Amino acid sequence: MSSRQPRKQRKKLYNAAMHTRQKLVGAALSDKIREEHKKRSLPVKKGDTVEVMRGDFKGSKGKIIKVDLKSMKISIEGVTMQKADGSERFYPVHHSKVRIIKAEKRGKK
Repeated sequence: MSSRQPRKQRKKLYNAAMHTRQKLVGAALSDKIREEHKKRSLPVKKGDTVEVMRGDFKGSKGKIIKVDLKSMKISIEGVTMQKADGSERFYPVHHSKVRIIKAEKRGKK
């Protein structure tokens, strides 16, 4: 990104195309996977096992069920909230608040 102004940074983020957002929705890697992939973070992917690091669900672990690129949030197995009618639904978690414990197969390699 060329500008340093927060206003322009936010605008660029909110107006980003879906194929660009895919790269932006990333999470940190656990130490074991960090050595294996020789990277600090990877884009999250459906099927990855993650651990929630912040918020009410801190410490929860589960597989990623859905990656929502529009809101840049992910749904994790076991991280649910109860609705007023008693039914449960997935609680959307921001991608920066999780750490990847087990990564699914990636394209190249």
